[in-house]
Amino acid sequence: MTLEAGAGKPLAKYAAWRRAGDFIFLSGIIPVNPQTALIVRGYDDIPAEAQQLLGRTGEFSTDIKEGPILAQSWYVLESIRTTIESAGGQMSDVIKLVQYFRNLDHFPHYSRVRKLFYPDTPPVSTVVQVSEMLPSPDVLIEVEATAWLPQ
Repeated sequence: MTLEAGAGKPLAKYAAWRRAGDFIFLSGIIPVNPQTALIVRGYDDIPAEAQQLLGRTGEFSTDIKEGPILAQSWYVLESIRTTIESAGGQMSDVIKLVQYFRNLDHFPHYSRVRKLFYPDTPPVSTVVQVSEMLPSPDVLIEVEATAWLPQ
């Protein structure tokens, strides 16, 4: 089963995103479908086209090691893309990303995925390692975004 991306109704009482003048601020997006509360745990939880794009090998030991962070990275960035587009923008309007990782060793994998969404000029960026994320230890990454989108 694949999960739909996009900031839907948050899993708690907060705004998924908010406009302030010409800026759009997104809450941190985690790899959890807000409609079903299902966590992206690997390749099987994202569309086949995304699996191929990310380089799913079909080799169990490789896919089990890289699949969770690659699939979660894709899901989170795809959610940012669909949310920004629903506000009338595009990924190039995102000017800042703050990326939270449970393990900084995952950053190179995430960076590979981020290049798919920002092939030319990536946004300014902050990377932080944290000890835990809600709602589960299965969540490896959270990304918040700020976009400049003049009205």
